[in-house]
Amino acid sequence: MSDPVVRQGAAAGAARIRLFLTDVDGVLTDGGILFDAAGIESKRFHVRDGHGIKMLQRAGVGVGIITGRTSGVVAIRARELGIDIVRQGVMDKVAAWREILAASGLLPEETAYAGDDIVDLPLLRAVGFSAAPSDAEPYILDAVHFVSSRRGGHGAVREIVEFLLRSRGLWDSVTSKYFSGGAGG
Repeated sequence: MSDPVVRQGAAAGAARIRLFLTDVDGVLTDGGILFDAAGIESKRFHVRDGHGIKMLQRAGVGVGIITGRTSGVVAIRARELGIDIVRQGVMDKVAAWREILAASGLLPEETAYAGDDIVDLPLLRAVGFSAAPSDAEPYILDAVHFVSSRRGGHGAVREIVEFLLRSRGLWDSVTSKYFSGGAGG
């Protein structure tokens, strides 16, 4: 595994983040979509990404999903993780982001987005901090502030979250119970 790519200014941008938004296919998953014979869709999510999202929430950072596809599986995973901001079937991700900003009162530079494909590019360029898994399209890798050393669906979001928490100075407070031998969670 190679090291993550951290561009100049990435930590400063990450330090301002109050809302982390992410795509699903190719970021929270490996991009594969499975259908059984009855047409029921399934996706594989990485448990460490989910725990990273929970740590981010415990640190007071909001989390949301903006995805182009609509999937019952995504709604289930979002509910399981306590993610209230879920926009599925979105053709214009920047427009969805602007609606979220208007409802939350957040500034553009207080938001982050993780994406992996061309449809994510306009939003990745608009937010205060942008990130991608290592297997994103090359032009995405060139455009973002942070490139995870991990592939989508294989802990990339967890690595991004850890960078955000460290940049915000929240890592120690969020993880102290784990390192001190206190109760797990």
